[in-house]
Amino acid sequence: MPWWLNHIAYIGLFPYRYSTMQNIPITDTVVHAFAQLVDDSGNSGSYREPSHSDIEFQVNASGLTTFDPKQQGQLIGKAKRVRAVLYEAMTANPMAASQFAMGLLGKIRACGGFRDGSPNFVGSEAIANARSACDSVGFALADDGTLAPKVLTALRGPELTDALLGYARRAQRGAEDAALVAGTGKDLLEATAAHVLMTIRGSYPTGANFQTLLGMAFIALDLAVPEIPEVQGESPVRGMERGLFTTALGINRVRNKQGSGHGRPWLPTLTDAEAKAAIESVGTVASYLLAKLAIHGR
Repeated sequence: MPWWLNHIAYIGLFPYRYSTMQNIPITDTVVHAFAQLVDDSGNSGSYREPSHSDIEFQVNASGLTTFDPKQQGQLIGKAKRVRAVLYEAMTANPMAASQFAMGLLGKIRACGGFRDGSPNFVGSEAIANARSACDSVGFALADDGTLAPKVLTALRGPELTDALLGYARRAQRGAEDAALVAGTGKDLLEATAAHVLMTIRGSYPTGANFQTLLGMAFIALDLAVPEIPEVQGESPVRGMERGLFTTALGINRVRNKQGSGHGRPWLPTLTDAEAKAAIESVGTVASYLLAKLAIHGR
């Protein structure tokens, strides 16, 4: 049995943050929740800021004019307009979609959209829906409308599982700014492995290298690793698990060779295609570990 399978020690979860996620990731849930924030169609005909002009300013500032149905000649309400822009852009240009959402949120906040009693107050239900949507992608929406990425060190148990899973799913979708996001890939796997060990064993090794930490997490979940030989008649899934482990190690070696530290962009020598493949693979491995952890906890 390899030496790293027996390496155990204790430390609290290291300060892993969504530090490179300065803009909120856009998902279907976020799209619909943010559209609700500008929807004044149910206000008995009363007008509420932001105006169509305000929305257009944010659209143009984000470079999303081609996705704006109103600027293409359509007669459309504010909620449908915001929904259309975000829905198209979240796939075609996710960074710009995020920039638009953040700019729009800032305008809503500035005109009193989150202040009860303001003529532009968006309503408690819309705010609650937006808060839930932001939470699902690892962001916290405050009562005053300010938005900030969650700090994973402040989370424990199921809440941390959900936060990690949300980031893993985002990683599986890739990102336009691939080098920057891929630069956090190793951190995501480390955080996931540490969370697995903390949940199952109550501790994880302080001085362990990446292979040791990930290997211990695999073993704790009864997953196969290359160091444990194949047994005749074992499930083909075990071979897949060994492949996931090897893939994670390969990504880590590329990160160490190309990168310069936690949360920092990778060097230009890594192509966009390579970085995108790396972060998507990281998302797959992390998602698999978290799914197995959920089963383990039953």
